[in-house]
Amino acid sequence: MKSFKQHLTEAKRYTMFVDDERNPVKKFDYIVRDYKETMKIFDRHGCPTFISFDHDLGSESKTGFDITKNMVERDLDKGGSWIPKNFTYDVHSANPIGKDNIIGLLDDYLKKRKR
Repeated sequence: MKSFKQHLTEAKRYTMFVDDERNPVKKFDYIVRDYKETMKIFDRHGCPTFISFDHDLGSESKTGFDITKNMVERDLDKGGSWIPKNFTYDVHSANPIGKDNIIGLLDDYLKKRKR
């Protein structure tokens, strides 16, 4: 049975679209354009239940892969409780190497975390 605190935490979950140029076709709770903006939302609201990632976020920003690394670090710091158990993601980036890096890190981490 879930605690009251778990129910409150789950109720605050949200969806996020990360891209410096494109607009999403579906509805998202947050559309963010760069790394800094993403970190501010993470700090305020925790981890979303779904993220659609772009890799390249403009020349003045860190990348979608940097966001992914930050997510894993936050989750490790919280003992595997920062990224929700029902977390899903998509990578819509046109950068094939960046896309593979994001998928590789998240898939590998989430598989190992389940053990």
